[in-house]
Amino acid sequence: MWSNTQPRLHSVDAPAPRPPLIGIRAAAKTYETQTGAVRALDGVDLDIADGEFVSIVGPSGCGKSTLLRMLAGLDPCEEGELTLEGRRIDGPSRDVGVVFQAANLLPWLTVRQNIELPARVGGRQGRGTVRVDDLLAMTGLADFGERYPYELSGGMQQRAGICRALVRDPRTLLMDEPFGALDALTRERMNLELQRIWQANGKTVILITHSISEAIFLADRVVVMSARPGRVLCDLKVDIPRPRGFDTIIGHPEYARLAREIRGLLNAQGDIE
Repeated sequence: MWSNTQPRLHSVDAPAPRPPLIGIRAAAKTYETQTGAVRALDGVDLDIADGEFVSIVGPSGCGKSTLLRMLAGLDPCEEGELTLEGRRIDGPSRDVGVVFQAANLLPWLTVRQNIELPARVGGRQGRGTVRVDDLLAMTGLADFGERYPYELSGGMQQRAGICRALVRDPRTLLMDEPFGALDALTRERMNLELQRIWQANGKTVILITHSISEAIFLADRVVVMSARPGRVLCDLKVDIPRPRGFDTIIGHPEYARLAREIRGLLNAQGDIE
């Protein structure tokens, strides 16, 4: 006889979701000026996973750079909380590398010496660092380690700045308009270079940019912020296969859709660049 008793199924617990590498909870910032208090950020909430590339766009003065400086531990978070691997960010960390718009290389040091500087200053040279030769090779600067900054083009200086940010092997790379001062062709080449570097080392990257095309081309997600005080208006997933090339991405329907949506959000706030 067939039994009506069903076999017992043993439940298997699903693995717990991994916590975000970076957590931003109700982050806010107010600056005191001669004309009064200026609310730069207000109630920013965002999670960023390990290995993600996230671009942040928004109107001028919306607090994008302020948020990045807070994540770097350079400015305090007055309200809310910022965490890295579950630990509150309360100052600079060797797990965070920063690249600004200007490479800010020291002119009296060679490219190699500039790249080595964070490891020397941090007292960790040769311990938990990335070999400078490997970084120079990865960024196409293998033949320029003994040159001085004035002997390099703007794009090459920015590549050296990226090497310097990576020399202590940080988990996260924060980039504030790193290619904003470059001409259009050099900027496009640097976008391709940054994509290649990111795919090669798997770092978590947060990029601040005013360029919609740059934001979409590079990112897994594009976060759009409101006018000051900055809040997260929209968090858009970029569902376009990698590796990406400019010739192929421009004609991709997802690129066109995202560009229209982002441009519409920025236009509605009276700011588009």
